[in-house]
Amino acid sequence: MVIQNNLLKPQRGRTISLATNPDVSATPLLNLAVKKMKDFNRDLKDEPFLLLYPDGTEVANIPGTQTPFSLSAYKAEVGKSYQRITLFLCSTRDFEEAGKLSDLSDSDPEMIIRQSSDFDLADTLPMEPIDESSPVQKVAETENGVGDIVLADEVQQVMDVDNLVSGLPGNNPGTSQCPTFQSSCYRDYTDLFEPIIIEDDDEIEHFTEDKNHDLPPAEYVEKDVQPHDIIAELAMDIDHKKVSRFNICRSDVWDGAVRGFQRSTYSDNNDMFIKFNDDAGFLEEGLDTGGPRREFLTLLMAVLRNRPIFDGPTESRYIVCNSRAAREDEYFLAGKMIAVSIVHGGPAPHFLSKNLVNYLIGNPSFSATIEDVKDEEIGKVLKEVLEAESDESLLNVILQNSGMFQTAGCFRGVKASEKKAFIEEYLRWYILDRNHSAIQRFKDGLGSLGFFAALQKHPSVLSPVLCFSAKALTASDLETMFKPVLSPVGSNRQQKEGKTIVFWADYLLDCEEKTTALSLEEVLMFSTGLAAIPPAGMMPSPHLEFLSDSPFPLANTCANTLKLPLLDSYTAFRANMDFGIQNAPGFGCY
Repeated sequence: MVIQNNLLKPQRGRTISLATNPDVSATPLLNLAVKKMKDFNRDLKDEPFLLLYPDGTEVANIPGTQTPFSLSAYKAEVGKSYQRITLFLCSTRDFEEAGKLSDLSDSDPEMIIRQSSDFDLADTLPMEPIDESSPVQKVAETENGVGDIVLADEVQQVMDVDNLVSGLPGNNPGTSQCPTFQSSCYRDYTDLFEPIIIEDDDEIEHFTEDKNHDLPPAEYVEKDVQPHDIIAELAMDIDHKKVSRFNICRSDVWDGAVRGFQRSTYSDNNDMFIKFNDDAGFLEEGLDTGGPRREFLTLLMAVLRNRPIFDGPTESRYIVCNSRAAREDEYFLAGKMIAVSIVHGGPAPHFLSKNLVNYLIGNPSFSATIEDVKDEEIGKVLKEVLEAESDESLLNVILQNSGMFQTAGCFRGVKASEKKAFIEEYLRWYILDRNHSAIQRFKDGLGSLGFFAALQKHPSVLSPVLCFSAKALTASDLETMFKPVLSPVGSNRQQKEGKTIVFWADYLLDCEEKTTALSLEEVLMFSTGLAAIPPAGMMPSPHLEFLSDSPFPLANTCANTLKLPLLDSYTAFRANMDFGIQNAPGFGCY
């Protein structure tokens, strides 16, 4: 930083974030920060540095106390999450020069803080004149710390100093101690190389309970990341002031979806406006504030599962080459549809093969079985290979089907003890290698709205949302999800509503036990436009209301509201719920 007319500004553009153990002390944290800063900024001079608080005082003690600094103690003191803890690097030379300038000044201390749109005053700490946070260390000690560095967004801030400070209480002449300011002022500091942002979640305290410190910090952080947090960040790029329009016929969702995605005015970053046609063929009236969009994306994921670009078991689909789909760029479109559905609050596919997802993110893990092959002739040959009991019989099977194995590049003599590895080699080619170009195009589509980049960054968090999950909806899930809106306590209506809530709980149990005409997924679909809980979470939160003017249930999918009829008997309630939902527009399309 250059001092011009008493104007000091931190350098920008090199902000990094630092993931480390919460018990780290000042010196190891300084060493980690300096090392990473030098790794990312080769023009950084090789000289001693100090770690500073946002008020410009050196990090050694907790501010206002004589307690030695530790990250967890500082977090507890300032009451911020780890992501919002900001510290600064400053060379010892510039720090001491700032102290000399303050000694030469005979004016009163004055600090003007100019605030950009991204600057949060909560990220600065005022100094109290009672205790200094720490003395200045001229040479940083060398200790080995643990930690990992990841890139973070830049924290923008501009600090102007009109008059440098001298003669303040607690500032002894002749020392290089940092001056202490009144709480209304802030310490000036020069040549601040970028904030060091401690990146982690509030739950990082749990790491101290885990004694296995052999795990790298990146794995610690991964445990605290949830899909809805990642998706919420991706969704920030959606412009809700612009819309892309889709006109959809429930009997042919794919046709309308392709036209909508290929329209010249379509943009992934626009909000989606969906209009369905009704049973009479007319477009349904009403403004799409979320419900029709969720229903459309649910129906689209169900249709996508059965497109000819996929093969394999229903719950573990992999991509296969299809010449017509390749000409129409359907692989890219399919990837885009999945990314858009997830980021726009719709469902995840939950049908992709784990082997396919691993291949996409560069994970070499592969585990397939002959049942993954739907071609009957190929499956029959592979079973013969697997059932061969001798080297001779195995060789005969391979020779009889030489063309099949030559195409895969694995035609050779194999011993009976190697037949499982031989089959796995063929399956890897059949499922992945031969379809590489199509998979690559599908991956390009997944890059929409930054989803694939997030998948690569958080594979253990986002991979499960693409693959099949054996966990099904339960009656307890829906009962907990839908919060009732009740009339005043003691009123006659409130008593009827309480009775209806009991009917609702029993009805959900009957759906779970498959003793009604409906499934829990169909009840959720009727109420919210979703047949499963989406990775982005349920927004807005679902709730129950009650009807006295209709014997059948009603739903507002935009508000995630289910309205239950107030009836006298459970038999009537159950029958009317079945009838009302089964006769709703679009029932049976999912």
